[in-house]
Amino acid sequence: MILRGQRLLLPLLLGFGLASAASAAAARPLTITVDLTRAGARGSFRPDTALGAGIDGAQAGEIDRLFTARNVAAMRSLGLRSATYRLRTELGIEAWHWTEQGTWSDSAHAQGYWTGSARASGSIRLSWGYQLPRRGDTQDNANNIGWSRLTDGDLATFWKSNPYLDRRFTRDARAHPQWIELRLGAPAAIDAAQIAWADPYATRYEVQYWTGLDDYDDEGRWRAFPRGAFAHGRGGIELRRLAAAPIRAQYLRILLKTSSGTAPAGSKDVRDRLGYAVREVGFGTIGADGRFHDVVRHAASHADQTFTHVSSTDPWHRAIDRDPNLEQVGIDRFFTSGITNGLPAMVPVGVLFDTPENAAALVRYLKRRGYPLARIELGEEPDGQYGDPSDYGALYLETAAAIRRVEKRTPLGGPSMQSAATELPLVEAAKKSWNAGFIRYLKARGRLSALQFFTFEHYPFDDICGDVHAKLLAEDGLLDSMLARLAKEGVPRTIPWVIAEYGFSAFSGEAMVELPSALLQADIVGHFLGAGGRAAYMFGYGPNVPINQHLPCAGFGNMTPFLADAQGQAGAPLPVFFAARLISQIWLQPGHGLHRLYAARVHAQAGPGWVVAYAVRRPDGRLAILILNRSGGRDAAARLAVKGGGALRGPLDVWRYGPAQYQWLADGVHGHPVRDLPPAKAQAQTAGAISLPRESLTVVAERAGR
Repeated sequence: MILRGQRLLLPLLLGFGLASAASAAAARPLTITVDLTRAGARGSFRPDTALGAGIDGAQAGEIDRLFTARNVAAMRSLGLRSATYRLRTELGIEAWHWTEQGTWSDSAHAQGYWTGSARASGSIRLSWGYQLPRRGDTQDNANNIGWSRLTDGDLATFWKSNPYLDRRFTRDARAHPQWIELRLGAPAAIDAAQIAWADPYATRYEVQYWTGLDDYDDEGRWRAFPRGAFAHGRGGIELRRLAAAPIRAQYLRILLKTSSGTAPAGSKDVRDRLGYAVREVGFGTIGADGRFHDVVRHAASHADQTFTHVSSTDPWHRAIDRDPNLEQVGIDRFFTSGITNGLPAMVPVGVLFDTPENAAALVRYLKRRGYPLARIELGEEPDGQYGDPSDYGALYLETAAAIRRVEKRTPLGGPSMQSAATELPLVEAAKKSWNAGFIRYLKARGRLSALQFFTFEHYPFDDICGDVHAKLLAEDGLLDSMLARLAKEGVPRTIPWVIAEYGFSAFSGEAMVELPSALLQADIVGHFLGAGGRAAYMFGYGPNVPINQHLPCAGFGNMTPFLADAQGQAGAPLPVFFAARLISQIWLQPGHGLHRLYAARVHAQAGPGWVVAYAVRRPDGRLAILILNRSGGRDAAARLAVKGGGALRGPLDVWRYGPAQYQWLADGVHGHPVRDLPPAKAQAQTAGAISLPRESLTVVAERAGR
C-alpha cells in the first residue's frame, strides 16, 4: 500500500519518527553557524528566475502525452517557475523546423536550406527534426538511428561540410580546414587510401595517422603518411599510395585544406560550392597484384559500418527527411500551456545543424507573438559533437549577428556544454579543452562580448553504482573544480553563469528515485547559487518510468518528479518533487523577492563532511536554513548559531524530509514507493538541538511575524 497524501500541492503536517529523534538526540550535536557579516555574504538571487526546469525534445507521441492539463499542473506544482526549452535536434544531427510553414532554397524540389516563416499562422503545437542526408558521423547523441554517408557503401550519397564555415560567411581572417576521421576496430596495416569525391572536392589535402596509444593519449599527434600530402587533387575517385611500406594505425584522418569551389551541374546556390564533399572513403593496402584491399567496413548502418567522425555537416536537407521520431514541443504550445508561468523563458536556436537565417526567423516570430524571453541560447551541447571549437565559434558569431539584426536586447549566450570539462579526443594535449578553444576563438576575433551569458550542463556521475552517498559527498568538490576550470579558461565572471540542465547522471539508475536524488538536487542548487551562479534548471520535468540503460548495477530509475501511469500521466510523487517543493516553497519565499545567501559553517563534524547547510535571509526578513545530512547510515543533531545578526529566536518552524517519509521498493520496471509522504512539520522552541536523520533534508526557519 502506498501511503500518500491526498493533495500534491500542500505538504501534510506530520510528527517526527520517534526512533530517528532518539538516535539524533544521542549523537554529539554539531554546531552550524550562519555568518550574517559582510564576510559571510554569498550573493543574492530571486527564486522565480533562479530556479527552473527544462522541456526537452522527445520521441513520437510523447509531447502530446506530456502536455496534458494534469501533467502541466503537476510540473508547475514543483514551484520551479522559470522554464527553458531544450533542443534535441542539435544532439541528433538534425535541422529544426520550428514551424512547417516556410521556404526552401530550392522550392521547386522541396529541398535545400530551410527558413521558417516569421509570420506563420495558427498555433504551432508540434515541431520536428529533419535528418541531414549529407551526414558524415556514424553516431549521434539523440536517438542514434542514423549513419555516416562516408562508409555506407553507396556512391550516390555523400558527406559535405558546412558551407557557413567558408570565409564568405565567417568573415574572419583564418581558414577553417575540415576533416574526416576514421576509427578502425583495431590497428591495421595501411599504405593506401581510396577517396571518391563529390563537388566541391579538395585540391589540397593531407592523409594522416594518429601516433598515440589511444584516442586520448596526451603524447599522441597526427602525422602525415610519408606520401600523404597532396596538392593537385582533381576529384573523381582517387586511389592514393600513402607509404612505401605499410604503417600500422587505428585512427586515420583526411585533413582538407583547399576547396575546388566547384558545384554539381545546374546548381544556382553559392552554398553548393563552398566546403568539401566526399562520397566514400577506404583505407588499406595495395597488393602485389596492384589491387586495393580495403579494411574499412561499408554499410548503411551505424552498427555495421566503420566509425567515422567529421568536423562539420551541411544543414542541407529535403522535405522527405523529416524524422517523425524526434519531435519538439511547438513553440506556441510551450508558451501558452502554462509551463512558463507567464515568465520570460530561455529559448534555443539551432547552430551546428541549422542556418543563421532560420534562427533569426524564429526570434522574429517570438517577438511578433509577444512571448517574453529571458535569454536566447545558441545551440546545445556543441562540445558533445567533438568538433573544432573554433568552427562552432564562427557559427556562433554568424548566428548571433543574424539575431541581432532582428532583436537588439535579449541576451545571447550558450553554448550549453554537455559538461564543463569536455576533453577532445585525437588532439594534442594543449588543445584538449573544448571550452578553452571556444573562448580563445572569441577573444581572437575581439568578440567575447557576444557571449552575454554562459551555460553548461551538470550531470556529475556517469557511474551511479557503488556507494552513492560517497558520491554525494564528492559533489561539492566536483562542482567547485568545474567552476574554477571555467574561470581559468577565460569565461568572464561578469556575465551570468547558468546550469542549463542538472541531474544525477546522464544514465538512468535507482539513485534517481531514492532519497539521494533529493539531496543532490538541494546541494546543487544551494552550492551553485552560493558560488555566484545565476540560475539552475532541473532536467526531467515530466512523469516517467523506471528504466536501466547503462550499467546493470545501477538498478532501475529515472530523472523524474513523478512516476508515470500507463497513459503517461503524473502518478506517485518522488523525492525530487518533495525536495523542489521544500526548496521553492519553504526554504525560499516564492516570487520575485530578493534573497540573500550567507555562509553556514558546520563545526565539530567528525570524519567526512556529511552535513552541509545553506542559509538565506528572505524578503520577509525571516532567516531560513536548509540542512542536508548526506550520510546513508548516520543520524546527526545540530545547534544553530548566528554570527553578526543576533541569535535565532524561537519558536522555529522545522520541516524535515527523509526515511520516515519515503521508501522505494526496487522491482525493476515495476519499482514504486511503499512509503510516500510529504515533508513533516514541527516546531522547535530553541535552536539548541535540531535532529538531522540520515538521508534527510531539513529546513529551519524563523516564524513569520515574530
